[in-house]
Amino acid sequence: MPQLAFAQSFWDGYEKVEKPVRAGVKKAMAKFQELTIAELHADKGLHLESVENARDPRMRTIRINDFWRGVVLAPDDDSQVFLLVNVLPHDDTYGWAAKRLYSTNSATRGLEVRDAVAIDQLTPLYEHAAHTAEQLLFAKVSDGTLRELGIDDQVLRAVRSIADKAQLEAFATLLPEDQLEVLQYLAEGFSPEEVYRDVVTVRRPADAPAEPVEDLATVIANTPARIRLVTGPDELQEALDKPFAAWRVFLHPSQRRVAYRTSYGGPVQVTGGPGTGKTVAALHRVKHLLGREDDSRILLTTYTNALAAGLRNSLELLLDGDDKLLGRVDVTTVDAFASGIVRDHDARAPHPVGDREQRQLWAKAVRHLELPFTEQFLAQEYRHVILGQDLRDRAAYLAATRRGRGTAIGPTRRELVWNAVELFERLLRERGETTHLGVCARAADLLVKHGPTHQHVVVDEAQDLHPAQWRALRTAVSPGPDDLFLTGDPHQRIYDSRVSLGSLGIATTGRSFRLRVNYRSTEEILAWSAHLLASVSVEALAGEGSDSLAGYRSLLHGNRPEARGYTSQQDEVKALVERVQEWIDGGLSPSEIGVCARFNLMLDKAEEQLRAAGIPLVRVKGQVRADQEGVRLSTMHAMKGLEFRAVAVLGVTASALPFAREITPADADPLQHEADLLRERCLLFVACTRAREALRVTWSGEPSPFVADSRHAG
Repeated sequence: MPQLAFAQSFWDGYEKVEKPVRAGVKKAMAKFQELTIAELHADKGLHLESVENARDPRMRTIRINDFWRGVVLAPDDDSQVFLLVNVLPHDDTYGWAAKRLYSTNSATRGLEVRDAVAIDQLTPLYEHAAHTAEQLLFAKVSDGTLRELGIDDQVLRAVRSIADKAQLEAFATLLPEDQLEVLQYLAEGFSPEEVYRDVVTVRRPADAPAEPVEDLATVIANTPARIRLVTGPDELQEALDKPFAAWRVFLHPSQRRVAYRTSYGGPVQVTGGPGTGKTVAALHRVKHLLGREDDSRILLTTYTNALAAGLRNSLELLLDGDDKLLGRVDVTTVDAFASGIVRDHDARAPHPVGDREQRQLWAKAVRHLELPFTEQFLAQEYRHVILGQDLRDRAAYLAATRRGRGTAIGPTRRELVWNAVELFERLLRERGETTHLGVCARAADLLVKHGPTHQHVVVDEAQDLHPAQWRALRTAVSPGPDDLFLTGDPHQRIYDSRVSLGSLGIATTGRSFRLRVNYRSTEEILAWSAHLLASVSVEALAGEGSDSLAGYRSLLHGNRPEARGYTSQQDEVKALVERVQEWIDGGLSPSEIGVCARFNLMLDKAEEQLRAAGIPLVRVKGQVRADQEGVRLSTMHAMKGLEFRAVAVLGVTASALPFAREITPADADPLQHEADLLRERCLLFVACTRAREALRVTWSGEPSPFVADSRHAG
């Protein structure tokens, strides 16, 4: 009986087609699985046929309905494994299929595809231009080295004519993925040895044959990053019913190397830009740890309730709903974990209050003590210095270094600050209250006294955690092998937290990994979004040195983001409604569209006009069920952890980003001022990188200064 495998290129097309076409695909594939090879070739309903003048003689098409066909790579041996690679309108099918050539990469041993016709057409043009180029991009890399990295003869000829990165990008949609990634790494300045380590070895399975083979079943098995083999009707039905969910927890080779390493000698740090699969790596690490031990308890934690709910749903999908395994994992926020520890041990645990109530108490302290400080300054000093360094008494504060604070204060003024701290904490105690960070500090003390609660701790979105939260996590697990597994991206730091992990006993030296390939958004969206942060330096996740987006890229391509200003908010919202309707008319379901703004007031105006147009909506105020139909409306902060095929970012004005009330004046504290501006930039970066295929950024009046560079990026 024939077996079916599905390429990532198929899922990309399948997600875009309308429901009747999807139903046709399901019916055709179900029938496909029921037939023998002989019956398959004879069946007039499926109508499996060769493609005339195809560059790959194995290329076939299969009937979906009168107007759509699937493109299938057929085996030329006895393996009986067929690879479904695309679903296209009938008239487009044959031209697409005739140009593609599938082959085995000589280095990774995986299956790869190229537009062989287009490469042959484009290469002579670049060869002609290369005669006048001052320098060629890969002139310093020998043919032998390129071949060792998997570059074959057709691609090598093209490579020898490329003068710069722009020309390489012109080839990007035509070249085989593994070979393109090798070339992109080399173009970014990575050495051949680094490229072999970070690209070739992580993509080649450990049990791959020593020499390349053309057996289709073997090559498909060597390509788990882009191909999924379906073994039966139940698995086929599940995959076609929720293809994106299946790929959401699918592990690519660079992620697998990190997630499934047998053991680490201590804490592990995994960083990478949006869409690089950090969360997927964290989820698979949990799965690996569960499979390695029978009775271990794992804490899987993050910053917000919505993110924790998303982790829980994805883990259930990854573990196939296995209640026994799921019962050994506590999925929660750090604050909720800490609160549980305090409730378990303190008879009358104080109630944590929010930022607004805290600011009111700091203002009261300023008035009562007649202090020469603002409540904002005191709140930041308390957060970053006193709680950040876990300073428990006046002497410790007087001796503290105040790292990250840009306004020096001498001993006399520090005495005044500590007086304010004592009053602030007394006012909280009198009300039976505390802060969330105070709960974390208390939890850390209790865990030191009573002992750890878990054998492993896995942290997602680590960049937003405060040192007090890290202390609670550090004491939740005994130091040692596989104690902490951390994932995060400092470019997505949207809350005011600074941390030096090494000072907290979380040393990741020699166990730090960077993911560089985005599997979610197009390169055009990434380039536009990255320019938002191009002019600033971003502190590394561990708090030592800076982090960079160099080498961060996508293998997907699409349209450039749209950035446009309007004379009024009314015009801006009217244009939004028109664009959302165009997206829906173009085949997107409402739930695949996200609309966000800095403030709810702007969202209210958008909601009113979208509802008036009859467009279904869901307001995001926490976890939203996937089956809730409607365009998602969200603040920028609530967009964290979400993703959509199309995203519209509204109200990106000079008054909203940066928002003046959130920015410390430069004359009050220049370092805090820069940190506040960076946090606002990161917020916009997060919002924009939620988009997979289409991004629209708009404003009315004066645009945010952050978009000035990105408007011409990509």
